[in-house]
Amino acid sequence: MDIERLHPWPEEAPPAADMTGEDVRAKILGEYGLDSLEDDPELASIAEFAAELCEAPTAMVSLVEAERQRFLSRIGSEDRETNRGTSFCAHAMLQHEILEVPDATQDPRFADFALVTGKQHVRFYAGQPLISHEGAPLGALCVVDREPRPHGLTALQRKGLSTLAQAVMRRLRHRREILAAQAEFELGAQRLRTVFDSLPDIAYSIRSDGTFEYINAKFSEATGEPAPVNAESWRSLVHPDDHEPLFTDWFDTFEKAEPFEAQFRLKMHDGTYRWHLTRVLPVDTHDERERTWFGTLTDIEDTHRQAEARGLLAKELSHRIKNIFAVIGGLVALKSREYPGAEDFTADVSDTLQALNRAHSYVTQEQTDRRDTLHGLLEKLMQPYGDRSGTRFSLEGADVAVNAKSATPLALVFHELATNSAKYGSFSVPNGSVAIEISLRDDSVVMRWRESGGPPPKEDRGDGFGSRLVERSVGSQLGGTLTREFETQGLSAILTVPVDKL
Repeated sequence: MDIERLHPWPEEAPPAADMTGEDVRAKILGEYGLDSLEDDPELASIAEFAAELCEAPTAMVSLVEAERQRFLSRIGSEDRETNRGTSFCAHAMLQHEILEVPDATQDPRFADFALVTGKQHVRFYAGQPLISHEGAPLGALCVVDREPRPHGLTALQRKGLSTLAQAVMRRLRHRREILAAQAEFELGAQRLRTVFDSLPDIAYSIRSDGTFEYINAKFSEATGEPAPVNAESWRSLVHPDDHEPLFTDWFDTFEKAEPFEAQFRLKMHDGTYRWHLTRVLPVDTHDERERTWFGTLTDIEDTHRQAEARGLLAKELSHRIKNIFAVIGGLVALKSREYPGAEDFTADVSDTLQALNRAHSYVTQEQTDRRDTLHGLLEKLMQPYGDRSGTRFSLEGADVAVNAKSATPLALVFHELATNSAKYGSFSVPNGSVAIEISLRDDSVVMRWRESGGPPPKEDRGDGFGSRLVERSVGSQLGGTLTREFETQGLSAILTVPVDKL
């Protein structure tokens, strides 16, 4: 039903011809929810005023069904319904205007009615038709008197009864609109529940106090348990080792009204536990106490196992790579004995291998205090060159994330700078020092290497194999640039790398 089309039927227009059939009328009458309108206070007030206006002892709001007429409100009568076969209103509702019967005993349509011949002693009747917005005859607002009225109602009374009938229809129409809106809402809600129940994930909504408003059928299907009442009631389904900080963080999230995400193991219907990922988002409301949260529970057991398998594989590969570094280092040292005079080259290669090994260890080792950042990497690489006083080396400025791919070329760059400094620059003398300053410029990271306190630099530094390898690594792997300035106080080098390359 289109709610917006519930406009009144035109005044003094007869019912629509195609709306008078009993099947059509029964369907329309059912849309008003008549049971809930019996003894309705508003309709009772209308009936009471109709009786007073028309100076009649009895007034009723009568709806005519297939077998009976029922009185939603009545004044001066104890009957809630009568047989349709003796209904005045069944005749009145088919009229285009008020039906008046001055003396029922003289009207062949009604003279034999039990209401006329029996104890009710009906003589005068006046009924204003009640017609739905489609034009279906529903019943009448009527007044009844035990005395004949040869002259019927006055013009004012007829107009008043017509106006009151419009008020009755407004009340009925309002009720019908409410029921239609509720039905539409329930249909939408049912469709939404159907969608949620068809999801492969567990979906739910929950209030700020932890009470579940809704949880889809997937929950019971997966766990074999009924839908939980609140967050605490499903604690028994969460693996004991995962209770904290899960539940603490969960309720902290409610307090802060922030999104929440966590992983934990949920007990399945067969007694096993499977890893799940939950994500919860708050929905803003005017009253924070009534805030609703929507969330999902996604089974990530397979993904979790794959991640564990990849982790084990990565550890094995890391171990093998470290062994390779050790083997290569040993081979270099062994072979160097066959080439007298290559000691410096051998030492340089060995140092480079050790620097790469440290970089590899940094990005692969599992330590709780490790940081996958530029600061963390540089501190690891420069550790052999520092001293206990902390004056030989300093690191300041911005810090950015570093991935495994960028760690190797970075290690080559700073190892080359450090070894050259140890041979010819600031690290070669006791009072020399190196400072690394990091800054962000547009979309790039600028790393400045400054030496001080060492011997005057020689501008021919940087022509060796290591320097050429560094230049190629910076350009091809990091997509950056490296410049050197040979200042009086020592070498100053600037490495500029796009942020997205790190």
